[in-house]
Amino acid sequence: MTFTQLHRALGLGPGPLTTQLLDEAVAAGVVETDGLDWKSELPPAKGLAGTDFPKDVAAMANTGGGLIVYGVTESQKAAAERVDVGGFDEVYERSLRSAAINAISPPVFGLAVHRLGSEGHRAVVVEVPASVDGPHLIYRNEYFGAPVRNDADTVGMKERQIEAMYRARFDERRHSAEGLDNLYSEAAGGRDAAKRAWFVAVARPRVPRLHGTLTREQASAVFTEAAQSALTYADRRGMHPLENVNALSPRPGLRRWVTANTAIGERSLWREAWASLHHDGSVTIATFRV
Repeated sequence: MTFTQLHRALGLGPGPLTTQLLDEAVAAGVVETDGLDWKSELPPAKGLAGTDFPKDVAAMANTGGGLIVYGVTESQKAAAERVDVGGFDEVYERSLRSAAINAISPPVFGLAVHRLGSEGHRAVVVEVPASVDGPHLIYRNEYFGAPVRNDADTVGMKERQIEAMYRARFDERRHSAEGLDNLYSEAAGGRDAAKRAWFVAVARPRVPRLHGTLTREQASAVFTEAAQSALTYADRRGMHPLENVNALSPRPGLRRWVTANTAIGERSLWREAWASLHHDGSVTIATFRV
């Protein structure tokens, strides 16, 4: 479950997780799911790798990601009451991230930890991202397990489930490589590479963006911000490709937005550039290099 899904469960619009949202979820008695786990207490900071925390994180990662909320009691798997989890500092937060990396194989990266509320009403929310590296395994002495969420419970995978998840991992890697090749072919297609040199760069997220399509305004904002960010790294004695595309008015393409080249004059053709932003998060850029 994501913050957006939690908002939807409460009949609210999208937004960040806040203390008010958590209070409303508890008041509404939101029930645990495979992507939401209520817990009343934080795991002990000492020996964190030996607690249930790695198992809970691995189970969420193996089930598509979700939220582990510390500071909420539950009754019959439904949120019942807010409780204070006590002090929580940056050292503790680093310990949680470290356990997700060192006590789980392969590691779960990108863990987001959110602190909510003030003293007497404190909660901690651990947001586990979706992963394409499953199955994530936990080890206890000489034994290992592959936990997974089954509705509101955490159970161990059966052999066939582990086999299927490994197959999915290998398939994803193959599809990812094929996806990059296709992006490159599309970006490089039609360029007069026989007459001049082109620089073509493509990138594709390992976990594609699947929730809806980008609006023109959103795409324009991404292009504009990317151009500004790039200039903090680029040598200002040269020109950056994103300075030579029409970022303010991208054109619709096939499941993507495309920015047209603005360097069209005879004296500026050497700055020709094209960029695209796909609805799944993929990006491409092609620019003429002298």
